[in-house]
Amino acid sequence: MKDFEILSRDTVVAVWKDNELKVLNNDLLPLYLKRVNDAKSWLETRAIDSHRANSRLLKKALRLAEKDDVSTVLHVNAATITDTYWVRAIGSGLKYQDVRFNKDYFSNLALRGLYSSFNSAAKRKDTKTPELTNIGSFEKCWKLKDGKWWIYKSANQKEQFSELFVYEIGKELGMNMAHYEKGDKCVKSLDFTDSAKVIFEPASSFMGDEEDYIKVVEKLKELCPKAIPDYIKMIFLDTITANPDRHTGNFGLMRDVKTGELLGLAPNFDNNMALIARGYPTSKSANDLLITLFNELMEKYPGYKEYLPKVTEQMIKKVISKLNMKVKSQVIVDFVIKRYQAIK
Repeated sequence: MKDFEILSRDTVVAVWKDNELKVLNNDLLPLYLKRVNDAKSWLETRAIDSHRANSRLLKKALRLAEKDDVSTVLHVNAATITDTYWVRAIGSGLKYQDVRFNKDYFSNLALRGLYSSFNSAAKRKDTKTPELTNIGSFEKCWKLKDGKWWIYKSANQKEQFSELFVYEIGKELGMNMAHYEKGDKCVKSLDFTDSAKVIFEPASSFMGDEEDYIKVVEKLKELCPKAIPDYIKMIFLDTITANPDRHTGNFGLMRDVKTGELLGLAPNFDNNMALIARGYPTSKSANDLLITLFNELMEKYPGYKEYLPKVTEQMIKKVISKLNMKVKSQVIVDFVIKRYQAIK
């Protein structure tokens, strides 16, 4: 598909022809294409990570003739679970309903990579799967349960605890958190767009790879000021739980499907690298980079301190007790409190 139309649901928002983008509806245009007039590179951002072992197995089972990112995405018309954007050949009669996902046939292969799943997937005639646009570096999959999409992400015991601890402490602090549950060697998270009833725009769409706190705040002031309080709370939580993996692919903005209006920050998700995910912490908080970066932001915008909630030992112990997982509880309590106290 050399030339194609870009749609939101059944509204054509742009046309990519002869390597040029013609915008027809700027209100509904993906934020990435407002920043970068290159539809091919936009397609690449929607592709499953080719470095994941199960990604390679999936492509082999689907017998994809071309396995580059653009060809992979075009196999499913660039459709995803969490937004309404997709593409079709110019002049095609395809409708949004034709490309929406309603099966999870390839979920076990994408998550586990078992040989039995590989053979089972290879026998499928219907190869339309949301896994080809399920981005991220961890092995994961989309599963459909009672009409709702859940994302399952592979996790060991420490990663499970870390993800669930951040989720529960975030809820205790009154933050906007994506819903998480413990699974079998994985964590499960409910699709916070509810099958794209609202659009999730990752921060990479409007920030590229730039994740500097101050620059993100400046961009949010321009695009969606109402998202700033939740952004401050998110990076506050990253700071006290030592989550080094906040990047522009795992936070973003919610957008109205019909109007394109930016509604606010997406719920907080993807915290499996926090806390004890890579072992119990040994570094001192005095020279900690995340604390330094957060304090620099607070020094520039002292008014944002009003968004910071109060954290107590009792609250942390309550969350650890609720999770009922074998961890060094007092080490975790002391660690989080010490980081909290290091915030100016």
